[in-house]
Amino acid sequence: MTADGIVLVTGGCRGIGAATATLLADQGRRVVISDIAPEPLAGTQTILWPAPFDVASESAVVSGIADIEAAHGPITGLVNAAGVFGKMHPVEQVRMDQWDRELNIDLRGTFLVARSVGVRMAQRRHGAIVNVASIAGMTSGPIHAYTAAKAGVIQITQTLAAEWGRVGVRVNAVSPGFTRTVALEAGIASGALNKDLLAHPTAMNRLVEPVEVAQAIAWLLSPMSSGVTGINLPVDAGFIAGTTWAAYGGLPEAPEA
Repeated sequence: MTADGIVLVTGGCRGIGAATATLLADQGRRVVISDIAPEPLAGTQTILWPAPFDVASESAVVSGIADIEAAHGPITGLVNAAGVFGKMHPVEQVRMDQWDRELNIDLRGTFLVARSVGVRMAQRRHGAIVNVASIAGMTSGPIHAYTAAKAGVIQITQTLAAEWGRVGVRVNAVSPGFTRTVALEAGIASGALNKDLLAHPTAMNRLVEPVEVAQAIAWLLSPMSSGVTGINLPVDAGFIAGTTWAAYGGLPEAPEA
């Protein structure tokens, strides 16, 4: 990604999308944020796309990307952060309307935006895309549609990287672990999630901060990762590395200072 053009962050008004948009703007990049419920990020230099942006609608994505580029210039970086969290249910209680909603937004939406932007990048022979997946797509859990959707995001990332690699477009993914967003904190406050159970299996014994995911995304968009495409980068405080240690008696505790 060069200094020319803009970075588009979908789902940029909250959560990891907002943290990423803020960081990129602080780094001096021209950042346009879009969201299904658009709200400005106060205190930042981000540019709000004022119309609701429905990533699950093909016509809305195609027209929206064309309008954004007409108004603000070519998209040279894309962060696909729009998404919804999974509903936790036993498999027999999964409603197919919930399944369809999560797949439509998290997987179909990621593909539609990546395709619409990526085709334009390929024509210009330059660009970088980062899709926000999840460690849920690399593991298992009682969030059946969400795990399937995020696993699909990881797969289409590899496929699009191969599709566009020879025309100068890089496509990568990040897979956040349990990240201390407002939504996660609300789940903890409601009792639906337990902070200790989320943090303790990780090698670092903590949750991930949104800015830590944003920093990984910023690197994947930057020339510093110019030889990197088709990867899925977990940003999980060592959740994947540490979680299986329970079978061997647990992770070693840090000695007292």
